[in-house]
Amino acid sequence: MKYVLVGLSCAVLGLLFFFASTYYKGQQVEKYGFMAEKNAELFVRDYSPTLGSDDAKVYIVEFMDPACETCAAFEPFIKKIMAANPGKIKLVLRYAPFHDGADNFVKILEAARMQGKYWETLDVMFKSQGVWANHGQYQPEKLWDIIPRAGVNVEQIRKDMHSPAIAKIIEQDMADVKALNVQKTPGYFVNGKPLQTFGYEQLHQLIKSELDRQYPQ
Repeated sequence: MKYVLVGLSCAVLGLLFFFASTYYKGQQVEKYGFMAEKNAELFVRDYSPTLGSDDAKVYIVEFMDPACETCAAFEPFIKKIMAANPGKIKLVLRYAPFHDGADNFVKILEAARMQGKYWETLDVMFKSQGVWANHGQYQPEKLWDIIPRAGVNVEQIRKDMHSPAIAKIIEQDMADVKALNVQKTPGYFVNGKPLQTFGYEQLHQLIKSELDRQYPQ
């Protein structure tokens, strides 16, 4: 009798776990219906910085590095496409600081987010890359003189950037980088579909194809 009860308890717990898991995945699919059921969380984490309408049906997921020159070059291109399609596109930023020391720039950016200055700081970092990260020659001491332009408290950033919570964000993003086989920055996925051949026109066509699919005329 004892073993029967244990067996029944395990079965009940198993069913509860199954239904809870199914419900959670269903919620994820409903929110990010364009992505595979088991992979939704790989693309968009709860903490991921986003730009655009929550009602958008086209998600651009970008794995980036604030010190990446190509990431900076593509930023105005992405924003131009978003502006041309108001309310239809949402940008999700993820991190892939591949180079030695690059994670420190992510930490600075995330610390700025604690002050509500994420996008302002990213904009300043991208526009001043030629000063502090020219061709991979990282000179963080120069960045500290520049980021006050974003309206942040630099001393507070120096403290907050060492937060364990920020370290966990980078750790999780790098785990997703590996799972999705992202090998360089920027790495783009549009509604879960990877940009197979890199380039402005190729990215534009991938975005356009999803816009046409999600918003048929």
